[in-house]
Amino acid sequence: MFRSSIRQKIVGIAAGLIVLAVITSVLSMVMAGQVGHLLDELTNRYIPAYAHLARVNVRSLERSLAMRRMMMAKMQGPTEDENYAAAHKTFDEINPVINQEADAARKLIGAIIEDASTPSDNAALGRIDDRIDNALNDLLVRLNTENKTIIDQLDAKDFASARKTMLHAEALRDDFNARIEGIRADMLAQVGASAKTVMAAQQRAIIVSGIVTVIAAVLGFVFAMLVGSGITRPVMRLLEGTREVEAGRLDGAITITTQDEIGQLSAAFNRMIETLRHNQRIRETFGRYINPRIAEGLLEQPALAATEGQRRVMTVMFCDMKGFTSLSEGVTPRGLVKIMNLYLSTMSAPVHTHNGIIDKYIGDAIMAYWGAPFVEEAEQTHLAALAAIDMTGRVAQLRKDLPELLGVRAIPADCDIRIGIATGEVLVGSIGSEFMMSYTVLGDTVNLASRLEGANKFYGSRSLISEATAASCADTIELREIDRLVVVGQSQPQTVFEIMGTSGALTPVQTELRQHYAVGLAAYREQRWDDAERAFAAALNVVPGDGPSIAFKARVEAFRETPPAADWDGAWHLEHK
Repeated sequence: MFRSSIRQKIVGIAAGLIVLAVITSVLSMVMAGQVGHLLDELTNRYIPAYAHLARVNVRSLERSLAMRRMMMAKMQGPTEDENYAAAHKTFDEINPVINQEADAARKLIGAIIEDASTPSDNAALGRIDDRIDNALNDLLVRLNTENKTIIDQLDAKDFASARKTMLHAEALRDDFNARIEGIRADMLAQVGASAKTVMAAQQRAIIVSGIVTVIAAVLGFVFAMLVGSGITRPVMRLLEGTREVEAGRLDGAITITTQDEIGQLSAAFNRMIETLRHNQRIRETFGRYINPRIAEGLLEQPALAATEGQRRVMTVMFCDMKGFTSLSEGVTPRGLVKIMNLYLSTMSAPVHTHNGIIDKYIGDAIMAYWGAPFVEEAEQTHLAALAAIDMTGRVAQLRKDLPELLGVRAIPADCDIRIGIATGEVLVGSIGSEFMMSYTVLGDTVNLASRLEGANKFYGSRSLISEATAASCADTIELREIDRLVVVGQSQPQTVFEIMGTSGALTPVQTELRQHYAVGLAAYREQRWDDAERAFAAALNVVPGDGPSIAFKARVEAFRETPPAADWDGAWHLEHK
């Protein structure tokens, strides 16, 4: 297929305009040449021929005048012989001149007739030529005969006969002059007709040149517009496509209408869009397996992919589904998948909403974290606590949605969640092997968050957070101190807290519960078992199902029967259970 480049198109436009200009110039030159040829014929043939005929008429009158002078000189006697001789000489010299002027006129008329390149009236010119010939060969010959007779009569001094012959010669001369005058008039008409032809040709040349110039200009403009639009339209489509891509819309493609460089660029642009669509599909597909923010961070900040990892302070969350084992035993595998997808979607949304990173799903457990470079370090505990509040707030709706999802009236187990949150230094980076890498967090803080999530079952609580987490978010989150706890794998106790709500959002019931619980917890640590039992009982009167109060009330009763060791520090060791 013929493919013309933009350069060829531009050169083609210029060449086309040059060709049109050359055609216009050549046509103007041809028509100007025709006008010049007609004007040359008018100037060098028509007008000189008319001039020759006019001089024939003048010479005829001069010869007649010379004849009269000859007669007058002869009649006056020998004293006028000199004037007679001068007049006779003039008479003799004029006769050949008349013939020469007439022959010159006839020669020019013949040249006009023979020139087929000019639109002359050859028939009229032929008639003029014949009339000149007749005048010379008839009247002029007869006039010359009469003039000779007059001269002979003057030489014989027969003046009476000379007068009679003169009268006859005058009649012939008048007839000759009249014919010449008629021929001259007709010749003048031909001169006028030729002049009109020249003027008409000149006007026609001007009109035709103007029309051709206008046509050439219009054709050049149209041609330039067609070729120009053929270049600009694909460029505009390419620009619109670029703006669509810039706006993130990758659905369209550019229509390729040319085979030049812009057409090749458009084809490359379409291939680029297809590649971007493919990459977007890959990103959307694998974004469900790898957090998009991690993927973007790894692409934009290659340092994040360093295999040696970095130590940072981060907040880690574990969320588990209470009663999942008993629930999984009562439903089909397909139903279990539906439950898991609904549960994980419901509990993952708050993490995304509050800028957390979901690290992985471990069965029914969710592991997530907050920290640089994804969120500001000062905000991480606050965002994690807000996510926990949002997650616990969705439990009621989850309990309603699960039976509808399974098509049953009620699920076989009580559905609830347990959350553990810890803040501290972790090792963060790409962990794995040469076959597979995972951007994750490791360390004691991760283990602590997992242990706190599991500790909820001993306290009947939903969300427990570490002491470091509580210290960081205490200004924005309402907390309740639960216990001093030593989790599995650690030897030092730390205070753990329960998230109750956002700052200033506690109900009077929650406030009273926290007060009674705090009184009971202080009495418990001082081993004042009666006071502790009364305080926890008061807390249960406010909220009968409060898990931590129930757990501590049972623990107080156990310590009454079996008091703690003498070195007991008030901390609770999970490995005891």
